[in-house]
Amino acid sequence: MGEQHRLDPEGSPYDPALHPRKPEVGAEGFFALDLRIGEVIDVEPFPEARDPAWKLTVDFGPVGHLQTSAKVTNYDAEQLLGRTVVGAVNLGTKRIAGFVSEFLILGGLEPDGTVRLLSPDADLAPGSVVA
Repeated sequence: MGEQHRLDPEGSPYDPALHPRKPEVGAEGFFALDLRIGEVIDVEPFPEARDPAWKLTVDFGPVGHLQTSAKVTNYDAEQLLGRTVVGAVNLGTKRIAGFVSEFLILGGLEPDGTVRLLSPDADLAPGSVVA
């Protein structure tokens, strides 16, 4: 699924100026992704993870309840529970420290690698398609 990001409070590895535009993938590449709106319904600590992370379970409506490991410990559990998020639900599964991650939660990266989760600006039902 590509290289995972890492926090670096001493540097700015995700400074936008350091990241040139990626090559074109065409509309087919984008539309191959199944991006959906979900609601976080469970948050658990993930002490087995190499880097600090949460185990999240997200309700994607008709797609079902999917789980992921997310390096979003800049949010506490109460901030995540009930939050509306955006997820890529068709990237396959990945095993992380014995845990099966079933989707990728989306966020923007601050220059130091801190993730700020993406969410819609209006209420949308779980499972809503992102266009």
